Amino acid sequence: MKNKGYFISFEGIDGSGKSTQIQKLAEFLGALDFDIVITREPGGSVGGEEIRNLLLQGNVDRWSAETEILLFTAARRDHLERIILPALKEGKIVICDRFTDSTRMYQGMRGANLRNLVDSLNEKVINFDPDLTIIIDIHPEISLKRAKSRKTVEERFEDFGVDLQMKMRKGFIELAKEFGDRIEVVDGQQSVDKLAQDIGSLVKAKIS
Repeated sequence: MKNKGYFISFEGIDGSGKSTQIQKLAEFLGALDFDIVITREPGGSVGGEEIRNLLLQGNVDRWSAETEILLFTAARRDHLERIILPALKEGKIVICDRFTDSTRMYQGMRGANLRNLVDSLNEKVINFDPDLTIIIDIHPEISLKRAKSRKTVEERFEDFGVDLQMKMRKGFIELAKEFGDRIEVVDGQQSVDKLAQDIGSLVKAKIS
């Protein structure tokens, strides 16, 4: 395992607790003597972070869904080339805050045939999936309150409101059924420590 690398993505609606659980999982796996790389999307690479600023700041109508899909795909390709694939080649565990599944949800569900566009670009440009995707499931009203309390400049998607978050939550659950071979759903409404224990046990079993 330590010579092969392993790619884990975390998904969920805004404020679901991904950042906290990613850090706790990294500490858990680090204590088991694995080499860990924590990264995020959009972002991760220098170019990806520049595109992140374009996507996550500004008014909700700054970009069309189609333009967002193109920007996310460009950022993801650079991230994959410069960060993810080299780390996996070195046998490291890469833990990523969001990947293609988020684009399938946040952009792919906002218009007719946009999911097909996401999947088509993913097949042609990315053609790479995580070994394991963990979806943290939580009630949208709770998660949105958490997300807005952070008061950062990166609140463009939170500003779409609770209706979008509810739609995304349902979409993530359906996505877990579609990609049942790699996606696991965990209960995000339990305590932080209990959730971390559940995720640690799940990941340890997967990579053993």
